[in-house]
Amino acid sequence: MLNFQRFWALLYARNLEFVRDRASLSWNLLFPVLLIAGFAVVFSEENKTLYKMGVYGETPQEWQSLKHVSVVTYDDIEDGLGQIKRHQLDVFVAPETAEYWINPHAPNGYIMEKVLLGMTPNVINQWQRKEVEGQALRYVDWVLPGILGMNMMFSCLFGVGYVIVRYRKNGVLKRLKATPLMAYEFLSAQVISRLMLTLSVSALLFIACDWLFNFFMLGSYWLLLLVGMLGATSMISLGLLVASRTRSEELAGGLLNIVSWPMMFLSEVWFSLEGAPEWLTAFSQVFPLTHMIQAARDIMINGAGFIDLLWPLSMMIGMTLIFLCAGGYWFRWDQD
Repeated sequence: MLNFQRFWALLYARNLEFVRDRASLSWNLLFPVLLIAGFAVVFSEENKTLYKMGVYGETPQEWQSLKHVSVVTYDDIEDGLGQIKRHQLDVFVAPETAEYWINPHAPNGYIMEKVLLGMTPNVINQWQRKEVEGQALRYVDWVLPGILGMNMMFSCLFGVGYVIVRYRKNGVLKRLKATPLMAYEFLSAQVISRLMLTLSVSALLFIACDWLFNFFMLGSYWLLLLVGMLGATSMISLGLLVASRTRSEELAGGLLNIVSWPMMFLSEVWFSLEGAPEWLTAFSQVFPLTHMIQAARDIMINGAGFIDLLWPLSMMIGMTLIFLCAGGYWFRWDQD
């Protein structure tokens, strides 16, 4: 049975250790703000070189070879309309029903409408033109969940994995083993401590960045908090799994980098995988960061509810259970 006195002592000690490490605390607070500010400046005046066309259903062959136009296929018409509202598509076309949608406030929509009608001059009178209005989505609005998620990923993986390996190498775990402390008490304290610190820092960053840049937010803040909590817990559990039997800090750093770098590039932190090969999109689903960022963007940009997020929430819970069970099973106190 869990001894709360021992658990609380470990939790308090770990939190105090993090707060006293001023360099680490400052980096966790300042790095995401500086990164988001940089993107806000760089992308404040976007000069797009490509137009973007969404197609519902099968894409005509001649459209796929258009130069300077990116064609994206959608299976759900509501997804395409949502992209038109946020200025993420310049035109959305349903060839089978001869319908197309544009946002009258999107400058590129006018150009793509002319291109569409020019490609089909014999059926101009058959096209049904529809308008969809909505607030434009800035790149900084889109990238915010990715940057905060990336910051949480590094904090969770290295904040647990690297620390536990250091404890093992310095003999701290060996001394704790001689006490009445149970392994699950120690591991639980590490997980809860890192979760509290990560969520606190991320919440402060979100509030500060929202005050500075006035981010787009349509969904529930409580649901966003739940997504952050489950995502952070799954990545903390992954860091625990990596550190469960690792002996050296150098090996732990290498393993954690092997885990974190693919997530940073394939979890849609900086760019969307929309239009990427299907195998690459499917492979990205094995990372907890992917599900956390996608769920956060659905909440903030599309106003998604709890029912809409059952899949990513279930995946994060399942990954957490797998990582925790495996990490607890393989965990050892000393290096021998």
